[in-house]
Amino acid sequence: MQLSDDCFAAGDRPMTTAEALALLAERIAPVGATERLPLRAAVGRILAEDIVSERDVPPAGNSAVDGYAFAFDDLTPGRETRLRLSGRAAAGHPAPRGSGEGAVRIFTGALMPEGCDTVAMQEDCAADADEVVIPRGLSRGANSRRAGEDVRRGDAILVKGHLLRPQDIGIAASVGHSEISVYRPVRVAVFSTGDEVREPGAALVHGAIYDSNRYVLMSLLDGFPVDVSDLGILADDRKAVAAALRDAARAHDLLITSGGVSVGEEDHVRNVVQENGALHFWRLAIKPGRPLALGQVAGAPFVGLPGNPVAAMVTFVRFARPLLLRLAGGTRVDPRLYRVRAGFSHRKKPNRREWVRARLKLGADGTLEAEKFAREGAGILRSLVEADGLVELPEEMTEVAPGAMVEFLPFSEVTS
Repeated sequence: MQLSDDCFAAGDRPMTTAEALALLAERIAPVGATERLPLRAAVGRILAEDIVSERDVPPAGNSAVDGYAFAFDDLTPGRETRLRLSGRAAAGHPAPRGSGEGAVRIFTGALMPEGCDTVAMQEDCAADADEVVIPRGLSRGANSRRAGEDVRRGDAILVKGHLLRPQDIGIAASVGHSEISVYRPVRVAVFSTGDEVREPGAALVHGAIYDSNRYVLMSLLDGFPVDVSDLGILADDRKAVAAALRDAARAHDLLITSGGVSVGEEDHVRNVVQENGALHFWRLAIKPGRPLALGQVAGAPFVGLPGNPVAAMVTFVRFARPLLLRLAGGTRVDPRLYRVRAGFSHRKKPNRREWVRARLKLGADGTLEAEKFAREGAGILRSLVEADGLVELPEEMTEVAPGAMVEFLPFSEVTS
């Protein structure tokens, strides 16, 4: 997709999280290209069409249990009823027409015999070769499934923009679809920069560090409908950085990095992005994270995440993730947060959203409770490893006391 150079332009004042997400929603559109895939290949992709059922599911009334089918009006109110056995029905082998006089032996999934509307479970009945005793207390329609009970003809069972899960594939199959239309994967390039950065496993000379952020980002992307290109580590060479980014922009829908966009003489990414498109720094009223670099290189969106690993992951899941899902055609892009009880004290500045790393435990009363990780530095990757997720504290909140209810974002909500 092609973006205007000022697509990500923003004001100078710090933006709230809500304002930043609203700008992304306004300025990002899906890549657009679609393809039809067999159902088995469509899980994890984003649906590009509404799916409307052309049939009822189930197509006809059937039994929910093994037992005996009969007409409710044949029962004697208030006491057991003895009925003659007049047939047998199994799934795929309906009872003959007209056999529904008295009771019909029936098995789970079998079509309800003509004239029958109620089923008694076999363990509640007493039967011999010719008759069955039906217990009292059954209600009309008990243990039977109505035609269209799950899906009615004309129902929109899945809507465009939905990220397809295994159960969604199942319901598409249940109405007869063998293939569906989905958006093509977003092509994402991920890279790191810096002469001090080394690949894990390489020799580590004095002053060098191993690259962890790129591996975190690529692993996060594994849970999305994307094709990821690992551009590796770009050396601190302006010409090499420029050539790599221009090539990547021609072949990808999104470029992502972490760090490397500050104003230092060796931070070439910033200048290269500006020379080949535009770069805008969003001053976000958040902790951790703050500056988020957004721009475009030759029309391809560019996201520059903070270099500290905690800040990089937080800004990815709360800002880059919804941007990516919108590019992919998704409509539900915000992660679901859950209410839990705080098991910690915390003070924060007003007018700033904060994310506190926390682990969940069960309180004495069985309520889920969040325990804050002891160290808050944005460079402590271990804090993410030992946490179950993030407690999200809104701008207006200034203090958390033990026992307060807070919003919790589990990592399971945003990672595969």
